[in-house]
Amino acid sequence: MTTTMTIRLENELKDRLDQLADATQRSKSFLAAEAIRDFIELNEWQVQEIKDSLKEADNNDLASDSAVNDTFQKWGVNAD
Repeated sequence: MTTTMTIRLENELKDRLDQLADATQRSKSFLAAEAIRDFIELNEWQVQEIKDSLKEADNNDLASDSAVNDTFQKWGVNAD
């Protein structure tokens, strides 16, 4: 099921979308829906990671200083 939504775009962005639609032989609606889907998925993932990290911090489930230093050393980073 789909629904119609109206959005306002800057002229330059609309022109770029037109050009991309022509180049890819896809509709502007398809490209816009894909872009919105990607944006939402990325932001949902980021928000969930932040929530999970805050929950870990609230539960004091953090890496020890030793574990952090070991990881830095593994990657050749000077943490001092």
